[in-house]
Amino acid sequence: METMNKFRPRRTMLYVPTHVERYMEKARTLDADSIIFDFQESVPPEHKETGRQLLRQELLKSTDYQHSELVVRINPLDSEWADDDLKVIADLDIDAVLLPHIESKQELLNAIETIDKSLHKKVDIMVNIASPLGVLHAEEICGASERLVAVIMGTTNLANGLKINQTPDRIGLLTSLSIVILAARAFKKCIIDGPHFDLKSVEACEFSCRQARDLGYDGKAVVHPIQLDYTNDAFTPKQADIAKARAIIDAIEKANQEGRSVAVIDDRLIEPSLREWAERVICLYNRVTELGQGELLGAVR
Repeated sequence: METMNKFRPRRTMLYVPTHVERYMEKARTLDADSIIFDFQESVPPEHKETGRQLLRQELLKSTDYQHSELVVRINPLDSEWADDDLKVIADLDIDAVLLPHIESKQELLNAIETIDKSLHKKVDIMVNIASPLGVLHAEEICGASERLVAVIMGTTNLANGLKINQTPDRIGLLTSLSIVILAARAFKKCIIDGPHFDLKSVEACEFSCRQARDLGYDGKAVVHPIQLDYTNDAFTPKQADIAKARAIIDAIEKANQEGRSVAVIDDRLIEPSLREWAERVICLYNRVTELGQGELLGAVR
């Protein structure tokens, strides 16, 4: 995770197909922490060039997407489209490049070298982990470079690779989700769950958000604006969380002043390591508050 003064929320990362101009225009008005302009899966081969030119046109016109981080997901570097992708974004004012289907440390390092040679400035790097091999190599991928800031799960492709049926409880994916979050946290990387594709069932999407949050994910990829409000809320600390965090910090500071390393709140032992959790929760809450967002009445808990 970034240091507290650099921390930025990535509760929602919205995939936006670049070959549809109105989607990119609509994204300017949405409360997504990150916008992922997609050259890859959501753009059919016959529309790749249209997507490139429309994105260039949009970002040269204006990079005003409110508070949103601007990310471009390029096609795989070994594909026929990647060179043109990089040429088009070479001088655009973007924050990060997202690499699809990374499966090893060396593949990531080679990709970073290629991107640095092609772009006119250094940008953050993000990766999709979307295959069994990628999951097995998650530790080496997450530890490969300081340039890597976020890992985004590709759960549909991963499920296909595992040859499992996706169920509402996602039981077949839990092992993989847990392995990757361990790797990401070991190297202090932001970790984002894959998208939920059932747009009609709010309850199913909310369950998926709660599950990801409780597993320890920082946020979730989103495929439709209708999912943004309750996904943002799922990963936003609640008033009870803030009260608990502040109580932990106050109790630890008081204990330290009294020569003790641990504190007690309501008969529960509070270890010093909980202060890091408390500071992170407050930092996220403050960032969200700065955006004018807050807790949704009756939303995900």
